[in-house]
Amino acid sequence: MKKSRLILICLTVSLISVSSVSAPLGAWAQDRRNAPITRYGSFEVEVLVAGSPLEALYGRGRRYVEAREGAEYEVLVRNPLPVRVAVSLSVDGLSTIDARRTSSWDASKWIIEPYGTIRISGWQMSSNRARRFYFTSERDSYATKLGRASDLGVITAVFYREQTPRPYPVTPPPYYDEEGVGPRNRSEAPAERKSGERGEDKSKSAGRGAATAQPRRDDDYAATGIGRSVDHDVTWIQMRLERTPAAEVTTRYEYRDALVRLGVLPRRTRDDSALRRRERSRGFEEPGYSPEP
Repeated sequence: MKKSRLILICLTVSLISVSSVSAPLGAWAQDRRNAPITRYGSFEVEVLVAGSPLEALYGRGRRYVEAREGAEYEVLVRNPLPVRVAVSLSVDGLSTIDARRTSSWDASKWIIEPYGTIRISGWQMSSNRARRFYFTSERDSYATKLGRASDLGVITAVFYREQTPRPYPVTPPPYYDEEGVGPRNRSEAPAERKSGERGEDKSKSAGRGAATAQPRRDDDYAATGIGRSVDHDVTWIQMRLERTPAAEVTTRYEYRDALVRLGVLPRRTRDDSALRRRERSRGFEEPGYSPEP
């Protein structure tokens, strides 16, 4: 069946591709009783592994998630506004669209429809193909392969509101805040058509992008690799954006041992019950003879 190009479909992604679904976003909060969802202002950014969000951790004035060695991941971004927004999304300091290092204003951007959600699962390699993100070591990272490994271990989303938004017949979820939250280069951006896995079941995809990754040494830190190819169709559109960013969300990711050294996670305490038992040992009891075992 011939693929059709969809631009500006209500409640789906625009700018540059990604499968999207409508999803709400409320005030900054985290509910640890359910799936950990972290919101900055009204803009939500999550790191998903096998479809589930990684728990947000806080320390040293920053937000962290624990990377899982070899696992493929996606970045989920939600727009809480009744207007379109464009988001510059970088991983390890590189734009997820063209792998350039630039300012958020000059970077290529993804468009999110009013109250919409997008999932970015990899580096955009062409108008119809991406290669998956996966957690790996610094030396195996995509940024290192490009010779740009100066900002590893960070995911940043900068949001810009459309400058002259037109009204959309969209009913927001009841707990949305209509807060205010701008482009490829100030005017251009690609739009989503359709996203899918190339001949693979998504439910079985976690970790496959890292099949060739080298074993991690204890002193290795987390970075993002360039994994297997997936279908990810995009379309470029024109869009005028407000110059001032509406919001910026930054997430640091590290392996557990690094998070422990940073003090974000507590050090694991060993079970010392056996050691305490040994400390109670004495040399002699009552006199007697050696028993049969």
